[in-house]
Amino acid sequence: MTQLDPQAPVVLLLHGGTANLTGKTGLAMLRYRKGPIVAVVDPEYAGQNLGAITGIDRAVPIVASVAEALAHGPQVAVVGLAPSGGRLPPAVHADVVAALRAGLSVASGLHTHLGDDPALAALVQSGAWIWDLRREPLDLVVAAGRAAALPGRRLLAVGSDMAVGKMSACLELQAAALRRGLDARFVGTGQAGILISGAGVALDAVRVDYAAGAVEQAVLAAAAGGDATSWVLVEGQGSLCHPGSTATLPLLRGSQPTDLLLVHRAGQAHIRGLAEVPLPPLPQLIGAVEALAALARPATSLAPAPRVRAIALNTALLEAAAAEAAIAAVEKATGLPCADAVREGVGGADRLLNALLQASHKKTSSEPKGLEEEGGQRASEGT
Repeated sequence: MTQLDPQAPVVLLLHGGTANLTGKTGLAMLRYRKGPIVAVVDPEYAGQNLGAITGIDRAVPIVASVAEALAHGPQVAVVGLAPSGGRLPPAVHADVVAALRAGLSVASGLHTHLGDDPALAALVQSGAWIWDLRREPLDLVVAAGRAAALPGRRLLAVGSDMAVGKMSACLELQAAALRRGLDARFVGTGQAGILISGAGVALDAVRVDYAAGAVEQAVLAAAAGGDATSWVLVEGQGSLCHPGSTATLPLLRGSQPTDLLLVHRAGQAHIRGLAEVPLPPLPQLIGAVEALAALARPATSLAPAPRVRAIALNTALLEAAAAEAAIAAVEKATGLPCADAVREGVGGADRLLNALLQASHKKTSSEPKGLEEEGGQRASEGT
């Protein structure tokens, strides 16, 4: 099993994670999965209103167990938690067992592979499966800049830190593009993004020598059949600013982006949990990202070196007036369009999309320009 059918009825195992970040995978699915989610299993909040707890406008019942969820007709049980150490808490393990015994399939993005447990594997019934999506893909290759030859545009979300909303920004942009009738495909690179879209590459499960190649293969697969008007939106991972992150470079190399979207949490001055590691000013970070993205590009690339076209600002921790002021401040500091596509909804996503659509990605005879010359054009191009 290599993917999740987008229309398969899903039950989310969210034990204790409905109201906190341990359930971020399941909460992301509730917000963005287009296919049916028929129930959430969380004994702590059973019988309560999902929208009142999470702020997510989706009518899904919360039940106490998989046994109760079966009445809603699920076909797949999805582990929606990211527990410390990647191991299932006993209560979740019991519900995985119950799901398999009831004939359901199970999807999990944990580092601990459920399918490697002989006791669980023995419970899988005919036609069902266990999908441990955090596995290294087969037939890996070393990246060679192949995505640069694709005719359409490729957007990569890059973050100032981890967990700032890169996946959400991409999915909001995809929704905005689809509303306009554009061909926009999404490449998930983390467990939530893969579960939402049904496929992708779990980047943190790939050996570093093959990481860029795995991204390249996923982008080529997503772009198949597209043309010059197509968009491939690549979920970012990690951050160049984080001392423990190595994910951004393989994403840059493998996707060969034509456009970049910077994602940042409003007011954040240092890496979360590492106060001794400050974040650079956004203009400085933009320059560094663009300089790196200009390297390792085939001379035959159909587009000029990628630029940061807009900034997706995560204002979730701010009140409305403060969020509006933060967006305005970032626009002034960078000369780039800025919006919170989650908080502002359609209007915010459209503002980011407009910035991308208005940016030319045609390669000219004068390419490549010097970084200093390009930087001097920033304010006029971004407004």
